[in-house]
Amino acid sequence: MSKRVHCAIYTRKSTDEGLEQDFNSLDAQREACEAYIQSQKGLGWVILKTHYDDGGISGGTMERPALKTLLLDIKNGKVDLVVVYKVDRLTRSLTDFARIIETFDERDISFVSVTQQFNTANSMGRLTLNVLLSFAQFEREVTAERIRDKIAASKKKGMWMGGLPPIGYDAVDKKLIVNDAEARNVQTLFQLYLEKKSVPQVIIAATKRGILTKKRRYNGRQTGGIPLTRGHLYQLLRNPIYAGRVQHKGKCYPGQHDAIIDQRIWDDVQRQLDQQAPKRQSAHNVQQACLFIGFIYDETGDRLCPSHARKGRRRYLYYISKRLVHEPGNTENSWRLPARELEKTIIHGLTNLLKDEWQWMRVIGSAARTPDDLKRMKAHIGELANRLEASDPAEKQQVIKDLIMKIVITPGTIKVQIKIASALHDISLPFHTKRRGVESKVIIGGKKDAPASPDEKLVGLIQRSQQWWRWFTETPNASIKSLAKREAIDASDITRYLPLAFLAPEIVKAILEGRQPAELNAERLRQLTPIPADWGAQKQLLGFVS
Repeated sequence: MSKRVHCAIYTRKSTDEGLEQDFNSLDAQREACEAYIQSQKGLGWVILKTHYDDGGISGGTMERPALKTLLLDIKNGKVDLVVVYKVDRLTRSLTDFARIIETFDERDISFVSVTQQFNTANSMGRLTLNVLLSFAQFEREVTAERIRDKIAASKKKGMWMGGLPPIGYDAVDKKLIVNDAEARNVQTLFQLYLEKKSVPQVIIAATKRGILTKKRRYNGRQTGGIPLTRGHLYQLLRNPIYAGRVQHKGKCYPGQHDAIIDQRIWDDVQRQLDQQAPKRQSAHNVQQACLFIGFIYDETGDRLCPSHARKGRRRYLYYISKRLVHEPGNTENSWRLPARELEKTIIHGLTNLLKDEWQWMRVIGSAARTPDDLKRMKAHIGELANRLEASDPAEKQQVIKDLIMKIVITPGTIKVQIKIASALHDISLPFHTKRRGVESKVIIGGKKDAPASPDEKLVGLIQRSQQWWRWFTETPNASIKSLAKREAIDASDITRYLPLAFLAPEIVKAILEGRQPAELNAERLRQLTPIPADWGAQKQLLGFVS
C-alpha cells in the first residue's frame, strides 16, 4: 500500500473583484486542484481539509496570511506536497520563489502545478519552473511600468489621480471640486502665516478660530476633525494643489482643478518657508536624531514627541508630551524634558543594570535555566551593555531598537520594558527632575546615583576666572575696565565671575568631576549675589550643604 501523501491546496487572486460570489475564482482553482489530487489517489495522495486561500492579495509580496499559514504547517510537518492551479498563484517573484523553495527543500516538499505539469524534485522540473517564473515576474514588471507611465502622463495633463482629497476640496466623479467652507479656512491659514511668520503661532490662532483637519468617513468610521499639528500645517502650506497645480516627481504641472490660493500669496508663503527652514549642518542627521522616538510615553498614555529650540547656532532637543503640540500653553501635568539628558540617564541606568549580574539575574530570573543557558545569557547581556556604550550613534540606535520595547515616564519613576532572549521584562528606574534655567535636569535615583556629568560652561567659567586673576597679578596697572576691553565682554561680568577664582578647593573638585548640585549651572551663577570669600558660606550659597 502506498504511503499517504498529505496535499495542501494553495489558491490566490490578485484582486477582490468577484470574491463575494458563491462560486468565485478561488473556488474554481481549488476544484481543479482537488480533481487532480483525486486522479493521483493510487499514489496515496490525500487532500488536507485546511483551506489556504489568499483573496485580493498580489503575488509580488510574501505578506499573505494563507501563505504564511501554509509555510508554518510545512515546517510543523503537516504537509507533504503543495498543489497550485498555476505557478504564478504561488508567487510572481523569483526572489520570493527562492525563499519558498528553500523552505520546501528543508522539509523535502515538492509542489505540483495542475496546468503546467512538472516535478520540482528533479533538475529539469526546476529549470522549467524558473523559466515560467521569469515570465511571470516580467509580466508583473511590465504591468507596473504601464501603470507608472499612465500616472505620469495623466499628471502632466493636470489630472488628479485619486487618493484622499486635501482639505479645501471634495472628490466628485474623480475630480477635485472646491469645498467653499474648507477653502476659506485654507485661505485663512495662508494669510495667518504671512502675518505671524511662525507655524506654532499659526496653530494657536487656528485652534482659537476652530479650524480643524478635514473630516472623512472610512468604513463607516469618521476620522479627522482634530486640531492642526505642525506636520499638517507644513504639508498644507507646501501643497501646490492649492495654487492650481499638480505635482509629480518634483515637477509641477497646471492642474484641471480650480486654485484656492492666489499665485502671489503662494509664492510669498513659499519664500517665507524657505527662509525659515533650518540650515542642514551635515549630509545626514543620525547624530541629531532622538533615540527614543516612537516608544516613549507619559503616565497618561500620551506619546512624547521630539521638539527643539534654537539659541543662536545651537539647537536644543526635547521630549514633550504630544498634547503640548496642540496646546502649547497647557503645561499642567505635561512633560518637557531635555532629550540628551533623558537619553543619557536612561542609558546609564540600563548599562549599570546589565553590567551587574546580580541585578539582571533578579530582573529576568534564573529558574529552569541550565548552566550553559546562563553562560550564553551572560555573554549576550555583556555584549548589549558594551553596545549601549558605543560612540557610534547608528550602533547605539540599533541596540536601543533591539533592547527597549517601551518607556513610560511617570512622576518619580521611569518604567522601561526591555526584551532579552525573546522575553519581555519590566524594570523601574526611580528619578527626579530639578530646574536648570528654563529646562529640567533628569536625575536617575537620588543625588548620589546621578551619573558624573561635568558642566562644560561651568568648568569654562572657573578656568577663565583663574586666568583673569593671574593676568591681574602679572600685569602692571591692571583694572576691571582694561580686562573687560581685552576680553571684549561687559565689565559687570568680570566683577560677577572673578570671585570664582577663590572658590573652595572641594567645590572646584566637585565641579570638575561633575558632582555639583543639579541646579548649579552658569545661568544660575549669573543670578546669584556676589560669591562670598568664606568657604563655608560658598558651600551654603551654591547648594553643596543641604
